[in-house]
Amino acid sequence: MSRKHNLLVHIDALYRSAVYLTKNETNADDLVQETFLKAFKFLKSDKEIDNVKAWLFKILMNTFINKYRKDKREPSLVDFDSVESFYGSLEEEAQMSPITENEAEFNKLLDDDVKKALEGLPDDFRMVILLSTVEGFSYKEISKMVDCPVGTVMSRIYRGRKMLKEKLADYAKKYGYESE
Repeated sequence: MSRKHNLLVHIDALYRSAVYLTKNETNADDLVQETFLKAFKFLKSDKEIDNVKAWLFKILMNTFINKYRKDKREPSLVDFDSVESFYGSLEEEAQMSPITENEAEFNKLLDDDVKKALEGLPDDFRMVILLSTVEGFSYKEISKMVDCPVGTVMSRIYRGRKMLKEKLADYAKKYGYESE
């Protein structure tokens, strides 16, 4: 039973990634709930899990791919009010609880231009960027989560970062990260 309680320490990280993947708080809630449902069902078999966080993210990614991405019939609508409230809750969470160095750096950079650029990436690229940059998973761990070779993960991260760089060129100039 104690292993089940250990799963819950990852709920915030899973939810944060689910919001980015689904672009909708309601769907993110459903995705995280389904992830935990699958995890708890699996743990009934008393099998040991080596890396619980990576295992939960793999379930999250597979559930997203199977349910939300393949069944998507129409373009997703972004509810800007819920996105704003999500980022507001991130700021509150940052003040109330300790966060990792990667998360702190990421939250500093999360201004509207950066958020829009990240949300504008294709799902495959956004997923690996989030898992690598925000959650700090290794290429090998990400490879297992998204069921593709490590080389593909590396390529997606490289190409995703390149797309972000292109989308944020004006932002970089505006804030002095890149000269005119």
